[in-house]
This record gives sequence, C-alpha cells and structure tokens, in this order.
Amino acid sequence: MVQCEMCGAETSSPKTIKVEGAKLDVCSNCTDFGTEVKQPSSSSTSTKYSTGSSSSGGSSSSSSSSSASASSSTSSSSGGSPRSDMFDDMDQLVADYDDSVRNAREGKGLSQSDLANELNEKASLIRKIERGDTLPSDRVQSKLERFLEIDLSAEGGSGEDSEWSGGSSSGSYTLGDVVKRKD
Repeated sequence: MVQCEMCGAETSSPKTIKVEGAKLDVCSNCTDFGTEVKQPSSSSTSTKYSTGSSSSGGSSSSSSSSSASASSSTSSSSGGSPRSDMFDDMDQLVADYDDSVRNAREGKGLSQSDLANELNEKASLIRKIERGDTLPSDRVQSKLERFLEIDLSAEGGSGEDSEWSGGSSSGSYTLGDVVKRKD
C-alpha cells in the first residue's frame, strides 16, 4: 500500500496527476485536484528514437547527449567574457542640455516655433526639451546639434564614472573603494 501524496490516505493503485507543474501520486479521491498524467508504455519509449538496431540507437543517444553537454559547456564558457549592453553604445546627453538648447536658440534670435519650423519638428517638442521634460531622440538631437552648432553629447559621463571600469573578479575593487560616506 502506498500513501496518497495529497491527503495521506492509503491506496493500492495510486494515479499520477500534475498539480501546478508538480507530479504527484494520489488516491482516486484526490485526482480532481489536478490533471491526470498518462504514463507511456515502456515499449513505445524504447523504440521512439531507435534506428533499427539497439546498439546504434544506444550510440546515437550517447552521442547526442555528449554533443548537448559540449554545447552547454561552450555556452557557459562564453559567460566569462564581458557582456555588451545596449546602453554601452548610446551617447549620453550633457546634464544641462535644456539650457544649452535654449541659450543657443536665443543666441540665434529664434523663437521656439521658428526653431521647430527650421528642424521640421513640433514647437511643443522644442518647449518640452527646453523645459527638460523630455529627452530629444537621437534624430532630433543631431538636428539640434547641426542647426544650433552645439554639442549635446557628454564625453564619457562624469569623472567618477570614467574612473570605474567595472572592477574584476580578481578583487581589485571592493564596495568600500566605491562608496562615499556622508559623515
């Protein structure tokens, strides 16, 4: 007699059900709590991947498992290299991009709507950029830089960020090297 894995009752013929991804052997009363898993017959399992002779079937299964382990080892070894991030390739804006755009526009004697017409953009976008409410897209940023003859790209971020290279697994940096105390 086997115990039901749901209620603990003794049962002579447990049924296998699946409950939220877990397979349980349960009594007939508890089968309604999950979906019944049909057990494949052992003869169909052994001939499923067979190519005709049992020795070649065994060798093909062992070669496929060895190639699978080889591919998993190559993927894990590539994890040691530094990952590239989509943000690494993006240019960063200077912190006061809104003031730079406003000052350059006023220096040319243009209104926000005049600048918008020159760039073929909406005046509301120029207003939002000058207020700092929105960041210009790459396309709009390049238009602004070209027309107003300014540079909105930050050169590698702040000095603190340019010193930090991400550390290494050798332990050359610790948290104490990076954190600044407020006392």
